[in-house]
Amino acid sequence: MTESPTHRPPALQERSRRSQQDILRAGYALLEEGGSDALTVAAVAERAGMAVGSVYRRFGDKEGLLLAIQHAFTENLEAEITQRLSMKRLRILRDPAVAIAEAVGAFIDALQAHEALLRVFFLLGTRHEAVRTEGSRASTNGNRRFAEALAHVPVAHADRAAALDFAYRLMYATIAHRITQGELMESYRPLPWHELRSHLQTATISYLLSAPQSS
Repeated sequence: MTESPTHRPPALQERSRRSQQDILRAGYALLEEGGSDALTVAAVAERAGMAVGSVYRRFGDKEGLLLAIQHAFTENLEAEITQRLSMKRLRILRDPAVAIAEAVGAFIDALQAHEALLRVFFLLGTRHEAVRTEGSRASTNGNRRFAEALAHVPVAHADRAAALDFAYRLMYATIAHRITQGELMESYRPLPWHELRSHLQTATISYLLSAPQSS
């Protein structure tokens, strides 16, 4: 009778966990180096130092492997964003502008730190429905975290939820565009990451804290 994963000895469970992490790290590296075309079961197995059959048994074909890699990556990214946001610290900040700047900065820093992998998944999501769906799940979760992080901040708009939603969309879309298209897509004027970060913080603060003018 085959042992279920939950009834395996602890040493075997730990070995299995390490093997899975080795496979995922190999997948991350291949995607960063060569994009989705570089990701094959054979290449991952070679990079991870294990038999091709071991990868197939765990993930099936390339499609299953790709989606498993993306899911693990987005879960780790969500956890990193949550850690960077530091809800406890944000809630004790008395200046709303400082709280907004820190929340925006936390998101930007997390996305920039993983821009190589995000570029692969952003671009692949334009033609791969399952990849797009997983990316949308992660980004909408980020939207919720952003609103939760700024729950204590006064917003100068009648529809608070809509204002926070737009602020997140503005920030996220700008960063996604930078990651996929680079610095000089729409202008010959350089705009390094640190400057883009500062401008997005200023723009978000101004939008959320300034009352909209009546038309």
